[in-house]
Amino acid sequence: MNSDEKEDCECAPPQAESSPAGGAYREYEEPELENPEASRMKRAAAKHLIERYYHQLTEGCGNESCSNSWCASSVAFSRMDNNTAAVKALELYKVNAKLCDPHPSKKGSASAYLESSALNNSACSNRKMNHRDFHFVRDNFKDVNYLTEDKVYEILDICGEKEDYSPLIRVIGRVFSSAEGLVQSFRRSKPHTKEELKSLQGKDEDKDEDEKEAAACSATAMEEDSPTSSSSSRLGEGSSAENDVQKVAPDEVSVDIEAVRRVYERLLSNEKIEAAFLNALVYLSPNVECDLTYHNVYSRDPNYLNLFIIVMENSNLHSPEYLEIALPQFCKAMSKLPLVAQAKLARLWSHYSAKQIRRMVETFQQLITYKVISNEFNSRNLVNDDDAVVAATKCLKIVYYANVLGGDLDVEHNEEEDEEPIPESSELTLQELLGEERRNKKGPRVDPLETELGIRTNDCRRPLIPFEEFVNEPLNEVLEMDKDYTFFKVETENKFSFMTCPFILNAVTKNLGLYYDNRIRMYSERRITVLYSLVQGQQLNPYLRLKVRRDHIIDDALVRLEMIAMENPADLKKQLYVEFEGEQGVDEGGVSKEFFQLVVEEIFNPDIGMFTYDEGTKLFWFNPSSFENEGQYTLIGIVLGLAIYNNCILDVHFPMVVYRKLMGKKGTFRDLADANPVLHQSLNELLEYEGSVEEDMMITFQISQTDLFGNPLMYDLRENGDKIPVTNENRKEFVAQYAEYMLNKSVEKQFKAFRRGFHMVTNESPLKYLFRPEEIELLICGSRNLDFLALEETTEYDGGYNRDSRIIKEFWETLHSFGEEQKRLFLQFTTGTDRAPVGGLGKLKMIIAKNGPDTDRLPTSHTCFNVLLLPEYSSKEKLRERLLKAITYAKGFGML
Repeated sequence: MNSDEKEDCECAPPQAESSPAGGAYREYEEPELENPEASRMKRAAAKHLIERYYHQLTEGCGNESCSNSWCASSVAFSRMDNNTAAVKALELYKVNAKLCDPHPSKKGSASAYLESSALNNSACSNRKMNHRDFHFVRDNFKDVNYLTEDKVYEILDICGEKEDYSPLIRVIGRVFSSAEGLVQSFRRSKPHTKEELKSLQGKDEDKDEDEKEAAACSATAMEEDSPTSSSSSRLGEGSSAENDVQKVAPDEVSVDIEAVRRVYERLLSNEKIEAAFLNALVYLSPNVECDLTYHNVYSRDPNYLNLFIIVMENSNLHSPEYLEIALPQFCKAMSKLPLVAQAKLARLWSHYSAKQIRRMVETFQQLITYKVISNEFNSRNLVNDDDAVVAATKCLKIVYYANVLGGDLDVEHNEEEDEEPIPESSELTLQELLGEERRNKKGPRVDPLETELGIRTNDCRRPLIPFEEFVNEPLNEVLEMDKDYTFFKVETENKFSFMTCPFILNAVTKNLGLYYDNRIRMYSERRITVLYSLVQGQQLNPYLRLKVRRDHIIDDALVRLEMIAMENPADLKKQLYVEFEGEQGVDEGGVSKEFFQLVVEEIFNPDIGMFTYDEGTKLFWFNPSSFENEGQYTLIGIVLGLAIYNNCILDVHFPMVVYRKLMGKKGTFRDLADANPVLHQSLNELLEYEGSVEEDMMITFQISQTDLFGNPLMYDLRENGDKIPVTNENRKEFVAQYAEYMLNKSVEKQFKAFRRGFHMVTNESPLKYLFRPEEIELLICGSRNLDFLALEETTEYDGGYNRDSRIIKEFWETLHSFGEEQKRLFLQFTTGTDRAPVGGLGKLKMIIAKNGPDTDRLPTSHTCFNVLLLPEYSSKEKLRERLLKAITYAKGFGML
């Protein structure tokens, strides 16, 4: 192109993929000259040339023998990415470098470019254009600083007629790369109503084309009727100040979300337009991050949240093109949102459908997984230091709470706090003197976003999508939990801990974090005890020692624990050390396991009467008419807490409502389905009965129960309940009060004592922060699914045995042939419990060691370390006979 072309051409550049180059030539615009028309023509010519250089660098001229070193078709040319090509195009323009003409054999975008260029050049000379074409070529929509749905469709129609989408691409690049422009775009003339928020739950996904056109027409009519937007929204004229800060209520947003969805649906089908969104997001994100970090922009304009809402509606965010640069940068920007803005986003997204929530979850999960598998994280290169993974996890937290808020919530039925606080140890004063003041003295920590939203995870009975979908297994595999726990306790701004986002961790990882917390607390108590003995001359007792007789285990254990709970509850947080009188076993964990097993068997014996047993569900429940005092239930709570604290699994069988109550939620009618399914079914039939309840069933608000001796006990659910009939109108109230009595009021005294004992041990633990009720059950009871193939895969060998040894092969063949009960006996014999730990038997780390040559001795075990000592028996039959005898009659501890 000669210099005359540079001065005379005033046509808009037809380049389709122009976003990066567009960013470059915007920087190069010259100052306004005295003659505005001449200045505009020169700028248009410059843009046209720079875009040709950009095309030449990215696609080439099509001539395979091209000698131009700055042409992609040349053999000597080195490939470059779009951003580098945009910068280089500007440099080539400045030095008036050689520009190739597209080769006749070149097809696709290059030929399209040539044709478009020819069309535009002819248009420049044709002064008889109609007004619409003149406006299109002359202004190229450069005055459009923000978008509306109508504006997008108008530009799209014009571009479609011309078969040239570069003006739309430039508008998208300009608006979507500008925070100010994006915030002003797609505004509603009125805030969302509650009915409209409900409509966000995916109903638009099922609309046909006619409904979409009708919606677009109604939106057009609304904007034409609006005095503030009628002039500017039609053609994008005027400054954005005309549509400036729109006042919205604290929990409302000013963006028209359904309009944004319709626009994305129309535009994302075009690959070149999609690239414009991608490039614009790369430019936008760093500026947004800076605004939020240093300029406190959200506090000045709450509508700033609009840009995050608009970007997150892009259904292609999870595609590979976004994962490298665009999405990580955007996540970093979103993670800088202040707490109130995050809460507002969570409240808005809670009105979305499960499908839309799942799409956002998959977007952030895909980024986390991509970063984890494309990097080699280890103890020196921590995943905690990866900004993209950390930012995506923080963004995922917002979606997590939206999922909770949008689910089936129960914020009313909460257990009352203990009337008198759990006594603190007198050692606290010494800790303060040593500068080691206890953390979380007022209980476990609470997530700030949870506090801002006024809900808890445990308030959600059924989320929009299952909680398991938020767990990222690749992240769990590379997470160094000891380091992460340190960051969790230190709470510095420089280091992020994934324990602050427990929803992304699986139960095994969280259990490991809890283990570290318990062990460190034990060591702390031990150190404090030693210091006390030095300062005050007290007898050194760094452990919680229990010496018990097998025949009187309940009396010995509970009396000792009761004395400790009264004198110094802090001693309960020392490491447990159990000794059976008359036995030589040293407690390295195995003796404690057996102790808990025996205590549980005694306590839950129906003959004692503290708990009732349901033959149908195989579950225990508190006996409302028990003769035992509250202290006995407190001690049982202490035992349960000690089992968690000392990492021991208990064979207890409670319905899930017990764990929900321990986490602060009362039992409701739906909990009866698990705790008392027969009663639940009867009450459900009452609710669904279509006839007259009063005439046909003749029941009142008085119910009856039986005590230990079978005597009936009457209870009025309402005052004078025997005189109040249950009718079709009040049956819901009857069912709710019946469930309230059965699960809460009837056992209130027993459960409060039980919970108090449990909290004596766990009140300073992150247990409540990390785990949901179903995970607490897994933590206490272990897994009921026994996968012995997984155990075989992870078992290690010592003393001369290996995986290929004859005796080892015969051992596993024998074990796999056992029945379910025999397998449980083997687990009990080898590990001290017949349950699998959290994560299954594959997490057990059992060791089989050689214990001499062939002999008549039985196999033995170290339950503290999960070690099986197995002699090298001469035959498979002898191995089976000796092993069965050992696991069937095993009892007691001795020294080998």
